[in-house]
Amino acid sequence: MNFTLSRTHKLIIAAVPIVLVLLLVLYTWTALTWTYSSGERAGYVQKFSKKGWICKTWEGELALVSIPGTMSEKFYFTVRDDSVAARINQAMGKRVALTYQQHMGIPTSCFGETQYFVAGVKVVE
Repeated sequence: MNFTLSRTHKLIIAAVPIVLVLLLVLYTWTALTWTYSSGERAGYVQKFSKKGWICKTWEGELALVSIPGTMSEKFYFTVRDDSVAARINQAMGKRVALTYQQHMGIPTSCFGETQYFVAGVKVVE
């Protein structure tokens, strides 16, 4: 039995993986640019470090204290911008307000370990 593929079939077979990769890239780009929610959280940054094997991102923990003496809630966040990370490092130990955007459905942790990406920081006196 002699089985040969036509040129059209070969092009279709070659195009399928390319289209799949392009769809994954488009989905990732959409997940990183489309904001599900945004807002501000205030508290004290109690942990902040640059992490990752290949893709290095700044990961942190903000302690949200509503009433002194009560248990604090933790807000886990990611920072991808080094200038914002430098401002957070300068404000360590002070009460800060972090402006964030939530991006849902990001396909890999290479872009950050959390859904919450901090875009700004200001010290709250």
